[in-house]
Amino acid sequence: MTDHYQELMDRCAALPPLRTAVVHPVQRAVFAAVIEAAEAALIEPVLIGPSARIGAALAEAGQPAGAFEIVDTEHSHAAAETAARMAAAGKVGAIMKGSLHSDELLQAIIARDAGLRTEQRISHAFLMLSQHYPRPFIVTDAAVNIAPDLAVKADIATNAIRMWRALWGPARPKMAILAAVETVNAAMQATLDAAALCKMADRGQIADADLDGPLAFDNAVSLEAAREKGIVSAVAGQADILLVPDIEAGNILAKQLIFMGGADAAGLVLGARVPVILTSRADSARARLLSCALAVLLAEARARGQIK
Repeated sequence: MTDHYQELMDRCAALPPLRTAVVHPVQRAVFAAVIEAAEAALIEPVLIGPSARIGAALAEAGQPAGAFEIVDTEHSHAAAETAARMAAAGKVGAIMKGSLHSDELLQAIIARDAGLRTEQRISHAFLMLSQHYPRPFIVTDAAVNIAPDLAVKADIATNAIRMWRALWGPARPKMAILAAVETVNAAMQATLDAAALCKMADRGQIADADLDGPLAFDNAVSLEAAREKGIVSAVAGQADILLVPDIEAGNILAKQLIFMGGADAAGLVLGARVPVILTSRADSARARLLSCALAVLLAEARARGQIK
C-alpha cells in the first residue's frame, strides 16, 4: 500500500524551505510546529510579533533568541497586518498562525488593502490520509465558512480542486457534494445546493473536476453502499473531495476521522495568494509537518503556474 504521507514528504525534500511568516508566536506551544518544520527543512520561519515576548517564548522552548529572524510589532493585530503585507510583497511565501485567534489572522489576510485576496472567497480544506480508504481525500470546509450559500460553496469547491491539482497534477478529482440523503429534497437545502453545483460544473462554472451530489457519506466513499442504493455515478464510492453542507458537519466529520479513525490530517486556508497554515495544539507532529508540506507544494505549484 502506498505511503502517501512519506510520498508528500519526499516531494518536499527536493524543494527549498518555504519562507513562512509565523504570526504572533508568543507562547511556547507554537514552537513545536515551527521547530519541527524548520528542522525538516520545510519552512524558513520569520517570527512576527512583539520581540520581547517572542524571545521569552523561544527561551521557554529551549531556543536561543537569534534562532530565527524576528520582525518586531507592537501587538497581534499589527503582526497579522505585517505578515499580510510581507506576503503580498513576495517577502514570504506562506503564513502560519501563532498565538492569536484564527479570525484575527484571517481578517488581516482578506482586508481589501492587504493585497492577498483573489476572485475566490477563502475556505479551509483538510487533506486526510486514512488506512481505511485507498487514496488521500479532502474534506472542505470544516473551519472557515459557517453556513455557506451556493455561491460560497462554488468557491469552496474551486479552492479544493486547485489544491488537489497542485498535489496530484492534471487528473480530474472526483468531488462528492454531501448531504444526509442522495436524492434532491426541496425541504433540505444541502440537496438543492448539491444539485445546483453539479449543474454549474456541467456548464463550466466549476472546472477541472467531476462532481456528483447529493450523496450521503456512505455512498460517497463506499462502492458497495452506492451499488446497494442503485446509484450510477463516476464519483460515488471513490470520492477524492468531500464538500460538506456546513461547518458543523465538516468539523465533526474531520475530527471523527482524526480521533476515532486514526487519520492523518493537514489543514490549510485556501483562496488567498499564499497558503495559510492553521495548526492546533491538539495536532500530532505528523499533522503539523504535513500541513507545512502541503503549503510548500501549493506554493511551488503556484510559482510554476500549475494553479492560480
